[in-house]
Amino acid sequence: MNRKLCAPADKAQSWESIDWKKAEAYVKKLQMRIVKAQKGGHYNKVKSLQWLLTHSFYAKALAVKRVTSNKGKNTAGVDHELWKTPKGKFEAIDKLKRRGYQPQPLRRVYIPKKNGKLRPLSIPTMTDRAMQTLYKFALEPLAETLADPNSYGFRIGRSTHDAIGQCFNDLCRAGSPQWILEGDIKGCFDHISHNWLLANIPMDKEMLEKWLKC
Repeated sequence: MNRKLCAPADKAQSWESIDWKKAEAYVKKLQMRIVKAQKGGHYNKVKSLQWLLTHSFYAKALAVKRVTSNKGKNTAGVDHELWKTPKGKFEAIDKLKRRGYQPQPLRRVYIPKKNGKLRPLSIPTMTDRAMQTLYKFALEPLAETLADPNSYGFRIGRSTHDAIGQCFNDLCRAGSPQWILEGDIKGCFDHISHNWLLANIPMDKEMLEKWLKC
């Protein structure tokens, strides 16, 4: 694959000059190519396209925009760093480099629950959030391609209403099941096998291992 043909023709010189429509179109096009390669069984091409996406200026810019626009934009990690100014956001784009990247420890805070107990919440640094978002852009096309058609949690364009609609379709007929079982996995992410994740998640293994260890 000729990476030069896929690279943006120009690079913005400031945060204000970034063409966000072009950035979104560029990332979307690469994601579509990842899906096409996966469906065609061209797995080496999938990896090459993922590499191209995670090293592109536009994807990095969108990752920074995402983490500086959501609800947690004013909550810092252990480094107390926030990206609030256009200059700070633009400089942050250049920080998203795979070489030499090392995740920082998570900042632990406790949020009150309805039952009066406290729920622990781990907050990554802005850089770690942006890096995770960047690699999420490369993983999402595969997740959407390979995921169960009737899963709805953390899926693009899906909501609780979609799950309710599917439940209605499955339960409205005379021969439909009579029982609905609800399950909850206790401590799922505390006990999930890291070896299984490294063997089965189709993404950069070195980056995934760093986040799992962190």
